[in-house]
Amino acid sequence: MFANIGWGEMLVLVVVGLVVLGPERLPGAIRWTAGALRQARDYLSGVSNQLREDMGPEFDDIRGQLSELQKLRGMTPRAALTKHLLDGDDSIFTGNFDAPAPAKQQDAPATTEPSSPPVAPECTPFDTDAT
Repeated sequence: MFANIGWGEMLVLVVVGLVVLGPERLPGAIRWTAGALRQARDYLSGVSNQLREDMGPEFDDIRGQLSELQKLRGMTPRAALTKHLLDGDDSIFTGNFDAPAPAKQQDAPATTEPSSPPVAPECTPFDTDAT
C-alpha cells in the first residue's frame, strides 16, 4: 500500500507528526496506526479467503476478468494503438525504423545497359515530441 513512499516522505510525515502531536503522543499514534493497518490487512485477506472458499473455481475466473479490466484501465491511447493496430511494434513512436527489406528481383531477361542502384525513399522528419 505504501510501497511508493520514500525516505524523504517518511521524514516529512514524522516532522509533521512531531509538530502536530508532539513528542509525547507521536509514538502512541504510530503504534495505533500500525495496529489499525495490520487489522485491516488481516480482515481483507480473510474476506478474500472466504470468497475463494465459497465461490470455488469461479473465483479464479472472476479474478482473471478483473485483471484484464485492470490492464485496460491502465492502457494509454499510445499503448492501445501499439497493441491492437501495430501488433506491439512501437517503432513508429520511438523512431527506430528498420530499413525496408529489398524486394526480390524476379527472373528478368538480361539487359545490356547497366541498371542504376535503387534509390531509398526519403524519410519524412519525425518529431517524437509531437506524438
